[in-house]
Amino acid sequence: MMVERILTLREMNRATLARQYLLERVSLSPLEIIKRLVALQGQVSNAPYIGLWTRLQAFEHAELTSLLESRQVVRASSLRGTLHIMAAEDYLLMQPILQPALSRNLHLFARQEGFDMERFCAAIRAYIQEQPRTAVELRAKMEELYPGMGKQHIADSVRMHLALIQPIPAGLWGFTGRPVHIEASAWLGQPLASTEAGLHQLILRYLAAFGPASVQDLQTWSGVSRLKVAIEELRPQLSTFRDEQGRELFDLPDAPRPEADTPAPVRFLPDFDNLLFGHADRRRVIADEYRSTIFVGNSRCTSFLVDGFVCGRWNVERRAASANLVIEPFEPLSPSVKNEVQEEGERLMRWISDDAEKFAIQWSGDPMGGSLLLTNED
Repeated sequence: MMVERILTLREMNRATLARQYLLERVSLSPLEIIKRLVALQGQVSNAPYIGLWTRLQAFEHAELTSLLESRQVVRASSLRGTLHIMAAEDYLLMQPILQPALSRNLHLFARQEGFDMERFCAAIRAYIQEQPRTAVELRAKMEELYPGMGKQHIADSVRMHLALIQPIPAGLWGFTGRPVHIEASAWLGQPLASTEAGLHQLILRYLAAFGPASVQDLQTWSGVSRLKVAIEELRPQLSTFRDEQGRELFDLPDAPRPEADTPAPVRFLPDFDNLLFGHADRRRVIADEYRSTIFVGNSRCTSFLVDGFVCGRWNVERRAASANLVIEPFEPLSPSVKNEVQEEGERLMRWISDDAEKFAIQWSGDPMGGSLLLTNED
């Protein structure tokens, strides 16, 4: 009987960082990166832009904007019921796989209330087909049709059940307005896939982007339950390992698994980057003691990596023609590491705030303190 190799936490960390293009920037196109990562978190409009910048050798805002404008990429509720940007073709293929999980709450509510869900949703669909609608308009219409349905959590469930997307300008760099919603088929001119034929593809692509991983990891990332049978169907194609707790891990045989001591550069991650949401056991990227600091309800969720692990958070404050990058490390940094964080932060600020006349890098919660004032001409 062959003994499965045990992967250490650092080995799993380096494997995932390699798949996430966080060990070194690459020269792929933005669309190719989005496809390889399956989706990028899009709850905050600027986040996918920053997520691409931190992974690509050369990336300009206009590249993702062009993909959204040309409808090659869409913004929609997808994995875990949260807003993501995905390649349009992937959305059409994978949404039917995710749909049962996205519709679960609405089905439960319909059974409890005893109302005709399909008739209700048909009326909402007809309302949207008249013209794209904001969330406020949709809630008002739902309340008009069926008192109690206008509550936000129920209205959100209806929107996810109907497979609605948010067309531009939602999702564009700097967008802060109220997005409207439209049926995906109307925006893309194609229907959703008619079957769940893409389930195996979704699993394989997840492993390519986040592996090695357990069944629980896959279910946490996707929001879809009961995937063990599908994994078993794929087992002959996969390699298996164990983590240090004895959990079985699955992976693609030829996927990169770098050595544990492979250097990992400082990287700034945007709000809700999927690196932090890709596994049930998040210790491969963030220590348990830092989770409550990073994951605080629906508040902003930026972070930066040192030696491959979350080491702090960051925020950009804009004031007229100036911008400040506030860096908050969770532990003391050596002078050399602090310098590396500051250099990467400066590159980030020159890219984010290229319209600012000057910007500062400030340290918060660090006994070394201090700040660095720069201009875009330096």
